[in-house]
Amino acid sequence: MKSQSIVAKVWGFAHVLRDQGISYQAYISQISYLLFLKMDDERVSLIGEASMLPDGYRWLDIRDLSGEQLGIAYTKLLEKLSKQSGIIGTIFLKAQNEIQDPAKLKRLVGLIDGETWLGLSVDVKGDIYEGLLARNAEDVKSGAGQYFTPRAVIDAMVEVVDPAPTKTIHDPACGTGGFLLAAWEHMKRRPEARNKAVYSKLKDKFSGIDIVPEVVRLAAMNLYLHGITGVDSIVEQKDALLGAGVKTYDIVLANPPFGKKQSFRIIGADGEIDTEREDYDRPDFFVTTSNKQLNFLQHIMSVLAPDGRAAVVLPDNVLFEGGAGETVRHRLPKSFDFHTLLRLPTGIFYKQGVKANVLFFDKKPPSDAAATEVLWVYDLRTNKRFTLKERPLTRVDLDDFVTRYQSENRHNRHESERLKAYPVETLLARDKVNLDLFWLKDDSLEDPALLPPPDEVAAEVVDSLERALEKFRGVAKALGVSEPQ
Repeated sequence: MKSQSIVAKVWGFAHVLRDQGISYQAYISQISYLLFLKMDDERVSLIGEASMLPDGYRWLDIRDLSGEQLGIAYTKLLEKLSKQSGIIGTIFLKAQNEIQDPAKLKRLVGLIDGETWLGLSVDVKGDIYEGLLARNAEDVKSGAGQYFTPRAVIDAMVEVVDPAPTKTIHDPACGTGGFLLAAWEHMKRRPEARNKAVYSKLKDKFSGIDIVPEVVRLAAMNLYLHGITGVDSIVEQKDALLGAGVKTYDIVLANPPFGKKQSFRIIGADGEIDTEREDYDRPDFFVTTSNKQLNFLQHIMSVLAPDGRAAVVLPDNVLFEGGAGETVRHRLPKSFDFHTLLRLPTGIFYKQGVKANVLFFDKKPPSDAAATEVLWVYDLRTNKRFTLKERPLTRVDLDDFVTRYQSENRHNRHESERLKAYPVETLLARDKVNLDLFWLKDDSLEDPALLPPPDEVAAEVVDSLERALEKFRGVAKALGVSEPQ
C-alpha cells in the first residue's frame, strides 16, 4: 500500500536522526510541523484557499533554504507559530527545532516536499500518521506506549457504546486521540449524519485533554490529518484533574494513564512544571486519594451529563484495593448503572504484565435505590494468550463480546461460558465490594505450557512489589518516618 511505503520511507530517516540523539517522539513532532506547513501551502496553491499562517512563516519561506539559513528560519518560524491561537497554536505547542544539523533538516524538508499530501485520501494520510504513532509506541523506552490503547479495544468500545452524531464526546486523557478518532468514524456512518445540518455540527462534538504538551501536539495533528478540521482546537493541554468538573459530556471514552502517582505534575501558567502532586482535593470528589486511576474515575463520574455514558479502561487494582477504592466501588453501582465489566487479556499493552478492564456505566438520576440492578462480567482473560507481535489482539477476538453486549437492548443478554451476571446485592455484600470477579478454571495452573511468558510474569512481580512498597510508604508516612534521601 502507498501509505505503508511512505511510512517506511519517512520512518527510515528516524534511524539517521536517532544517532544524533533525537527521540522518535521528537522526530514525529518535527514531521508534524513540516506536514502542517506543506498541507497549508497545498491548500493555497491547489485549492485557492487563504493560508492559515502569518506572512513570512509558511512553507515557501523555508522550502528552498539550506545550511545555517534554513536552521535559523525554521527556528524562528516555530517560535512564531507556537504563539498562535487555535489549531495552529496546538500543533506548534512549545515547538522547537530539535534537528540541529542543517543537512539533515534539509533532507527531511525534501521528504515532505516530495509528496502531494492533499492528493492522498483522508484515510491514507491518517493511516500514515497512525503508522508513525504505532512505531513510536513500540519504542517502549520513550514511554510513548503508555498512551497507546490497542485499536481493537478502542473499536469494540466505540461500537458497543454506539455514539450518535448529536452527542458530545470527551476523553480526559486523550493521548494521541485514538478514542476521538474511532468515535468520529463511527458517528459519520450513523444514518443521522446524512442530515447536512447534523453533519456540519459533528466536528464541534469532540473534545480531549492531556497533560503532556508533546502528546497534545500529536493528537491535534492526528485529528487534523483524519479530516477533523474547521474548529479552533479539539485537544487542550492541561491537567484534567485540576479544578472541579464544570462542563459535562454525553459520552466519555478514556484510558487514563497507568503507573505511579508521581507521574502527575502541576504545570504553571507559563507551561513549566512546578511540582509533583499526590492527590486532588475536589469538592465534587467523594474521597481524596493519591491513586490517579481512582481520581480519573471520580472525575469521569463527575463530568458525565444526566443519562451520560462512559467506557473507561482501568487496571485491576481499581477493582479490589481497599480504602478509597472501596469507597468508590460502593458509590459507583449505587449512583450509576454500572452494567458491564470487560476483563481484558494480558499481553496487549506495551507495558508487560498489565491487567486491565473496561468499565461501562451510565449516569442515572438520584434515587434511594441502587442505579445498578445487574453487573454483567465478560472474561476475555482466562485461558487467552496474546502478545504484541506473535499473537496480537484483533477486532475479531472481541466479536463474541460485542455480540453479547446487545447494544440495542441489554435486557436481551444471556449468560454464557465467558459472560456472567451478578446482582447488585451480591456485589455490595462482597468484602470491600471486591469486583475482581472470575469463575472460569485457569488451565495454565495445570499445564505449564499455558503460563504467560517469563517477561510478563516478571513484570507482574515487579508491579506487585511496587504496589506493596507504596502501601508501606503510606504506613511509614502515617507513623512520621521520613524516607531516606
